[in-house]
Amino acid sequence: MFALFVLALLPAVSGAAVDEDDLLPVDEAFALVASAPQRDRIELTWTIAKGYYLYRHRMNAQPTDAAFKATALQLPAGEKHTDEFFGEVETYRDRVDAILIGTVAVDAERVTLKVKYQGCADLGVCYPPQTRTVTIPLPKAPQGSDGGLAALGRRLGPGGGAPLAGVSTDANEPLPLPPEQAFGFEAIASDGNTLLLRFTPARGYYLYRDRTQLELIQPRNEPNKTPAIALERPRWPRGVSHRDEHFGDVVVYFDRIDVPLPLRRTRPGAETVTLSAIFQGCQNEGICYPPMTRTVRVTVPAGRVDANAALAGAAADPASQASNGGTARQNPGRVATAVAPAGSDIGAEADSAQADPAAQAEDSRIASALAGSNRWWTLLGFFGAGLLLAFTPCVLPMIPILSGLIAGQGTRIGTRRALVLSLVYIVANALVFTVAGVVAGLVGANLQVAFQTPWVIVAFSLLFLALALSSFGLYELQLPAVMRARLGSISDKQRGGSLPGVAAMGALSALIVGPCVAPPLAAAVLYIGQTHDPVLGGAALFLLAMGMGVPLLAFGAAAGRGMPTSGPWMTAAQRVFGFVFLALAVWMLSRILPAPVSLGLYGLLALAAAAWAFSAAGPDNRRIRVLARFAGMVLTLLGAAELLGALGGGRDPLQPLAGILRGGDEMRELPFRKIKSSQDLDREISAAQAQGKPVLFDFYADWCVSCKEMEKYTFTEPSVHTALADFVLLKADVTANDDVDQALMRRFGIIGPPATLYFYDGLERRELRLIGFEKAPGFVTRARRAAGENR
Repeated sequence: MFALFVLALLPAVSGAAVDEDDLLPVDEAFALVASAPQRDRIELTWTIAKGYYLYRHRMNAQPTDAAFKATALQLPAGEKHTDEFFGEVETYRDRVDAILIGTVAVDAERVTLKVKYQGCADLGVCYPPQTRTVTIPLPKAPQGSDGGLAALGRRLGPGGGAPLAGVSTDANEPLPLPPEQAFGFEAIASDGNTLLLRFTPARGYYLYRDRTQLELIQPRNEPNKTPAIALERPRWPRGVSHRDEHFGDVVVYFDRIDVPLPLRRTRPGAETVTLSAIFQGCQNEGICYPPMTRTVRVTVPAGRVDANAALAGAAADPASQASNGGTARQNPGRVATAVAPAGSDIGAEADSAQADPAAQAEDSRIASALAGSNRWWTLLGFFGAGLLLAFTPCVLPMIPILSGLIAGQGTRIGTRRALVLSLVYIVANALVFTVAGVVAGLVGANLQVAFQTPWVIVAFSLLFLALALSSFGLYELQLPAVMRARLGSISDKQRGGSLPGVAAMGALSALIVGPCVAPPLAAAVLYIGQTHDPVLGGAALFLLAMGMGVPLLAFGAAAGRGMPTSGPWMTAAQRVFGFVFLALAVWMLSRILPAPVSLGLYGLLALAAAAWAFSAAGPDNRRIRVLARFAGMVLTLLGAAELLGALGGGRDPLQPLAGILRGGDEMRELPFRKIKSSQDLDREISAAQAQGKPVLFDFYADWCVSCKEMEKYTFTEPSVHTALADFVLLKADVTANDDVDQALMRRFGIIGPPATLYFYDGLERRELRLIGFEKAPGFVTRARRAAGENR
């Protein structure tokens, strides 16, 4: 119905491009003529003007009174066409002839039909659905006529009048049975993942396989809820091949058949479903019944969750979700349509169609792989993905943290000790990372995002400040003597209970330092949320985190081997890491401070480090003195540049003078419209839909490192601006992470920024969803797909 509404609006939307004088009146574009060469046969002919076409699936004809009982309208095959709104359809051009076969009362002199059809012009305008009421005079009935019952049976029988094989005929054929007696239908649940359908034609009757349609009816008070159960294709037994005059090559059944109907489940619990079955059959040498509809309620016991189906259900809009039937479309209040496969081999069981990986977003594709049969290789892939993520800005800040912790061990550090500390830090980090991901999947609350509040960021910055002051020798961080004595007996008298402290720092780093969202993380969370399998999903998250930690282990071991154990070198190393901790504190505060203020703090820190470098250049070693003074000069220049850049409104610590050198010319930014709530988003998407424009919707937060990467390296590229020229650009700033922000992210299953979504015609192009950072060339390709496939 939504597609019809859009088609009806198209003339208004296209009015700026198409003059109404260029369009023919609908009755000239599609001229309809109806006639009755026989009493039981109505012929409808549409003459279609050049440059116009009719939709096959939008054509229908039904009698308006009981004097004429007809079967379905018989139409020839049309021209295959991929329609923007209806998908794969068949269309007619020039002319189309349709036939309506039925039984007519002996005293009937005319038949009145309600004919429906819809078509479009090649200019890009579609006419609203048309309804015409036509009255057709009938030929006079011959004396003794049976009203067409026998003729209809002969016409739809095999060989144009010969009885169907295996069924005898009698001159004294009984009157046709009521439909409920002629064709029995039952449905039961054979297990939690299969329904068993039983069709029972009465003796002398047969059922068409390919005229059967099965649907699950969704409760109307839950139209947008993802259904717990969807239908696969039915597994039909072998039938009898028959060449039908009107339906072509068909398969029919004369006896009772049992048809297994596999189910795809997104939730494992017991469910009660409503199944609608539409089917059609005939009496041998008698009438053919109009399509019959039977509705049954079936209680399905608890069953096995199909992870691929669960993931597909999360990725798709419930209102548009259809099963593997292929030709059926979604109806309001109905879900999971399954249609008997037309044109398949006789008796062949239809395999479940698998989603095309190319039509899935990266997170969905990875999640599907995790749910597939090669899950052990997929888990290994998560470890490899972690290795790649280790060199992103989400993980790099952990290197100086770990190095500083190792440097703080003083004279007792060595390679073995450094490896132990690094492993404790990494495992604690991975465990908390895993727990946070599992909670996000099961509960829908991202603990990492929850910790990105100003008070938490300030507190963690103060912790770095405390570590820095300790490194400067103002005081020594250690536990009380009694606790140190007890911990010493356990940890070989290790100073200050360092292993628990390093583990705590690793846990906090997982929650606070690197709240980045990448496709593997989003995929694991999506898998857990839809399958409720925290074991496999948690294992994937743990291996992902351990992969990210391997380079940290290498850096830790290198720091332990290269770290001096005593003397002035050890003191100098601790002072250097003191400045590193201060830089980390400023980096944390930059998430909540204005960019120029953060740049100014970096400048002050660089000048302070320069002052220390000049003071540390003692007279003892000429080489060290020259190196320290050179470092001091570089830091002085850097600090001065950053302070000057901050005063000029600069934002980037790596390019502090960029704004000044451009002569005040601001970096070109994309014209995003800020939205806050789902209501704001729906309003903007509706407006874009009315204009026929695609929509790009970006999730952003000030504390999101990858978001700032996108803004700095991707959104500033001229090629990106060109690719997005025709888009409506929307941005949701979820820095506050309040209830409204969380509701908006939950609506799309987003566990945190950055995430970029594309919409067209009011629906998300889920296969184009971007999670995490992407460089400009790949982003341009993605944007062009979103725009080019919809024109």
